[in-house]
Amino acid sequence: MKITLLTVGKTDVRWVKEGLDLYVSRLSHYIPFTLTEIPELKNVSSLSKEQIKDKEGESILKTLKPTDEVILLDERGKELRSMEFAGMIGDRLNRGGRDMVFIVGGAYGFNDAVYRRADSMLSLSKMTFSHQMVRTIFAEQLYRAFTIIKGEPYHHE
Repeated sequence: MKITLLTVGKTDVRWVKEGLDLYVSRLSHYIPFTLTEIPELKNVSSLSKEQIKDKEGESILKTLKPTDEVILLDERGKELRSMEFAGMIGDRLNRGGRDMVFIVGGAYGFNDAVYRRADSMLSLSKMTFSHQMVRTIFAEQLYRAFTIIKGEPYHHE
């Protein structure tokens, strides 16, 4: 099993990228982890929000394998405490099988086709974060989950 964080657009805010790189490197000690960035659309000023979501959705769906377990990082998703998230990841590791793909959409979210393809949705907070910051926040939480699973002294509860 491997885990992928699939994002729309590259991480171009320097301090966000530095944090993301830190946790991506830490995750490599626990599981095969990949960060995949779908290029942001160009010349979108003439497109509606729905058209942008549709085009991004097409790119997202082309990237996925039929066997992937797809989890959208979405404000309407289920909120989990860090311990619960670690439990979810641990359960999936114990079952083995499907690769997990967590997806961060573009600025306008996901289209209906991506929602239909998703196996579940996860919310990182009731607050809204920039789609760039979500990458680092998620990577840190995934790293935290693995330290919890391994009984390492990173998480304090």
